[in-house]
Amino acid sequence: MLKYFKILSLALTAALSACGGGGGSSGETQEAYTITVRAEKSQLPLNVAGIQPGIGVYRPYTTTVYVDARKGSFPIPGGEDIFACNMSAGLDTGALYYLDGKAEHETEVSDGNGGTVKVPIAFRNITLGSNSGGNSFHFHSANQAGTARIVCSVTDPRDKQQKFASVDISVGGATGKPASVRLEAQIPGYLGSKNNANGLLSQMAIQAFVLDDANQPATSVTGGNVQVRIIAGTEAAQGARLVAGAQSGSVLQLPSVGGVATFSLLSGTETGPIFLELATDRFDNNVSNGITDPITAIYPISVLEAITAPPVFADVDLGDVTKEVPFTSLLTVTGGLPPYTWSATGLPAGLSVDPSTGLLSGKASKDAEEREYRATVTVTDKNKVSASGVVRLKLVGGLPEDFAIGDCNSNAVCSLGSAPVGVNFTYSFVSSVSGVTWQFTSLPAWLTSGTTGTAGVLNGRPLVANCGASQFVVTATKGAATVTRRFSITVVSGSTPALACP
Repeated sequence: MLKYFKILSLALTAALSACGGGGGSSGETQEAYTITVRAEKSQLPLNVAGIQPGIGVYRPYTTTVYVDARKGSFPIPGGEDIFACNMSAGLDTGALYYLDGKAEHETEVSDGNGGTVKVPIAFRNITLGSNSGGNSFHFHSANQAGTARIVCSVTDPRDKQQKFASVDISVGGATGKPASVRLEAQIPGYLGSKNNANGLLSQMAIQAFVLDDANQPATSVTGGNVQVRIIAGTEAAQGARLVAGAQSGSVLQLPSVGGVATFSLLSGTETGPIFLELATDRFDNNVSNGITDPITAIYPISVLEAITAPPVFADVDLGDVTKEVPFTSLLTVTGGLPPYTWSATGLPAGLSVDPSTGLLSGKASKDAEEREYRATVTVTDKNKVSASGVVRLKLVGGLPEDFAIGDCNSNAVCSLGSAPVGVNFTYSFVSSVSGVTWQFTSLPAWLTSGTTGTAGVLNGRPLVANCGASQFVVTATKGAATVTRRFSITVVSGSTPALACP
C-alpha cells in the first residue's frame, strides 16, 4: 500500500510541473485577461494653429497611448485585431492616429503648389494587433479645450468576455476670462428695410461669441456677460432695435450659453449700414454690474431696399475744358438701386456735380490752374452702396473776344473788304491761340472754305452774277469753348467792262 501512495505522489508532482511550475507560456494558465491603457502625456496644449500630428519634440500636440493585456502575469498571445480602442468622450478635443506609415492610414491632400502631400488620417476608433501583449497608437489635440477619454478593450477567449480599460487626456490652456467678442449673423447676412416690397426679411437672428485667451467659450455666469448696442449716427440706425426675450431696445445685456449669446436685430425704414457694438468685461465676465475692463468689437449689418448688382462708375475722360466757358457733362452709373446721390472732389473751381442728377456743369474759374485734373466722383445708391471712379479733364485757357482782325466784336458785322469780279480771292483767318478749328456757315456760292478744320482759309473767284454784298458766319472752337462772328464781303467790278457789275 505504501508503494502505491508514492507512485501517486510522483504522478501528481509531474502533472503540476506541466501546468507552469518552473516557467512556461500564458497558454498554460487558466487566469483571466487583464488590460491597461496609459498615455505618455496626460495633458496637451490646445492646437490653435491646426498643426498636423507627428512624433518628437516639435510635435507637442501629439502623445503616444500604450495598451497592454495580460493573462495572469504573461503577455496575451499575438494576433491581428486583438485590441479595439475608441474615443468615448471629448471627441471635439482631438482624434486618434496610427502614425505607422501604412497607405490605408494616410491620404493625399493638395500642397498648394499643384502637387500633393500625404497626411495621416484622423480616426475616432482604431483596432490593433497584439505584439508581446501590447501595442501603441497616438492621440492628437484639436483647438477645443476639454478632456478626451480613450477606452480600449480585449476579448478573453476563456469566457468570451470583454475586458476594458481607459485613460483620460486633458486638452487645456483655457482661462474662462473673456479676451475677445465676435458676431455671426444669420444667412444671408443682410436685412431688408422695414415694409419693403421686395420680400426681404426685416428681422435677423445674430449670435455673439464671447471667447477667452485661447479662443475657447468664456465661462457662463449669472447675469449678462455680453452687451450689444446699436451705434447711433447712420440713417439705417433710426428705427432699428434689438430684441431678446423680454428685452427690446437699442441696448441689450445677455447671458451666454457655451460662450454664445443669441438675439435679433429688427430694421427700420431707412437703408444703409447699422453698426453693432459688442462688449464684454474681462474683469469679472459680467456686464450687468458695470464694465471695468472692456473687450469690444464693432460690426456692420447692411439694410437693403432690394437686391441689385452693386453700382459701378467707370472712369471717364472729358477732354479739354475751357476756362470761363459754360460746360456740361452728364455722368452715368450702371447697376445699383436708384435714386443715386453724387459727389465729387478734385474738380477745378467753378465746376461741380449735381448731387441728384450727376450732371457735371459750371464755368471753370479764370483763376483755376491750367493743367490736367483727376477728380474722384462717388455715387451712392438707395441701398447706401457706393462706387467711385476718376473723371479726367484738361483745363485750358479760353479764346479772346476778338480774332485779331481789326476791331471786329460780337455785336458787329466784320467786313473782309471787296473781291473784284474775275480775280482770285483768298483770306486766312487767325486767332491768338493755337489749336483752333474753324467752321463756316452761309458762305456765298462763289466762296469755299477749301479745307476746314485748322486751316481757316477761304478761296474763290467771283463772277458778275455774284456782284453785291454777302454775309456769312465764322465759328472758332477750342475744346468746349466757341466764338462766333458774322462777316461780310462785297463783290465789285473787275478791271474790264466785261467784268463790270450792273
